Amino acid sequence: MKETKNISRSRAQESSAAIEKLYITMRHLFNRGFYKPMGVSGDTLREALLQLRPEIYGTIADEKVELSGLLYVIERLPVGIEECRFINLTSDEGYSKSHFTAIVPPKRKRNCYRIDTEQMNVEITRGRSDIYDILTHLTFIFIESHKIKDRVLLDENTKEFTRDWEKLEQIVAQNKKLTLIEKEIAISHTSNILGRSFEEILDIYQAFGTAEKPDRFLHVIYWLGKLAIEEVIFNNKRTITFSPILRERLGHHIHGEIWANNIKQVLLENELLDRPIHIISANMHSVMNSIFATHTLKTKFKDKSDFFIFEELSKPGANDVRDKVEEFALKYGMISLPDANSGTNIDVQIFDTAKIDWSKSAFSKAKIGEHPPVIIVMDYAFGEQAYETIDELLKPYKDGKNKYFLNVESVSIMGKAGILEGGKGDIMIPSAHINEGTGDNYPFENELTLEMFEGNGIPVFAGPMVSVLGTSLQNRDLLKFFHESTWGVIGLEMEGAYYQKAIQSASKIRKSINPDVKVRYAYYASDNPLETGSTLASGGLGTTGVKPTYLITIKILEQIFNVKN
Repeated sequence: MKETKNISRSRAQESSAAIEKLYITMRHLFNRGFYKPMGVSGDTLREALLQLRPEIYGTIADEKVELSGLLYVIERLPVGIEECRFINLTSDEGYSKSHFTAIVPPKRKRNCYRIDTEQMNVEITRGRSDIYDILTHLTFIFIESHKIKDRVLLDENTKEFTRDWEKLEQIVAQNKKLTLIEKEIAISHTSNILGRSFEEILDIYQAFGTAEKPDRFLHVIYWLGKLAIEEVIFNNKRTITFSPILRERLGHHIHGEIWANNIKQVLLENELLDRPIHIISANMHSVMNSIFATHTLKTKFKDKSDFFIFEELSKPGANDVRDKVEEFALKYGMISLPDANSGTNIDVQIFDTAKIDWSKSAFSKAKIGEHPPVIIVMDYAFGEQAYETIDELLKPYKDGKNKYFLNVESVSIMGKAGILEGGKGDIMIPSAHINEGTGDNYPFENELTLEMFEGNGIPVFAGPMVSVLGTSLQNRDLLKFFHESTWGVIGLEMEGAYYQKAIQSASKIRKSINPDVKVRYAYYASDNPLETGSTLASGGLGTTGVKPTYLITIKILEQIFNVKN
């Protein structure tokens, strides 16, 4: 038993060292300005990622190509990136004003531009976490591309390939929608190339497709293999560059400052700057729906529970009912601020509770006092971007010679996180955030408690949580150590430590907000990376996340509105 624990600890230490190596290497390559992922300069990244073997990348260390991990990554990178030898990471440098069409990945808000047949530009406006995210994803798909090359290139000198590769090349060259027979023939050849069964490919094939390219899976596999082959035969190495403007701007809070000033300007224009302010980091539907949906839709969903209505609002194709709730909210105090020019991709809603008709809301017993609060709801930040945005938002607002301090009474964070004990949809209440890779830790007094959520049919866990460099950099050994050691970590997320760092800086050091500002943190589980088949790559939550999302939101609002259960 002791030997098993030592082996587990050793693997956890190796994983921790691999993450530290990745972190240091990525910062070094960024400062250098460019590197070749499959060349000498990319060796350290590749070796560290293969040593780490993150759960989300599945069989990255095996000879066969990892399909679920590839789908997860492809959904977070722009369409066509697999065809590009040159990938240029830039700041917001004005491409939106050009003839180039923005390409936005389906599962990650970032503007990308296909410059020509060989180059893809990817805008970085959300800080270093965005860079870590992209570089690890690219390293993964480049490793997978060389697996394809190894299985199809029989001889580098004679340029001899397997019959399966030649057949795939012919099919892709047709560049047309395939018939069922043609598709199944192509899958048969591709299964030999990838070392996967016909059934495995059939199961995931459609998920890669788009309306314009239903057979995109074949194109992705072909182009990944093609560029890897060209790297070996012609020495045409793929190259990642970082634009000079990105290197100059990173860490200067340029995007966060624009974003925060936009919000404060709207508060000033609506005479809301001197009111009590409550900030909530959540999505763009749960606060609005929690306040207004049940009243707005009571006729349509007669005798149905609140959570039934919330589930209906969360279903694809429910635009009509969602629009109805939003229209009602805009009439009763909500101001919508879609992010248009800051580059943060963080939308905002402002709720002036003085304009809410509480009899037409779900909080008829709200006690808001003589100074009705203002609620600022911001969409989810991404990693270190959380520090940049909240840090800027909590600063005083300067308008000419006038300086306005915000009367921030609370900051509440509701989000998705990985859980280390339990399953998808469970709730986690953190007592502290531990910043992975550093000695930084942030204990706090959470206004939300485990007891508040008991009795709702959802398992609830309380304890420290670790803020990780990226969900794609975690493996089972390291997470098991965090969970089973004296750290007693219950889950992992990417923003908590950064939020708390900004809050403590503003309240305890800069004194720009109330030193006794209340904080609330609660997360619902999107995955359990310690369980095989339960990682983020295994698919979304579906409606499983609806009840915990709204339970957390309602508990936050009850405290803001002084509603006693």
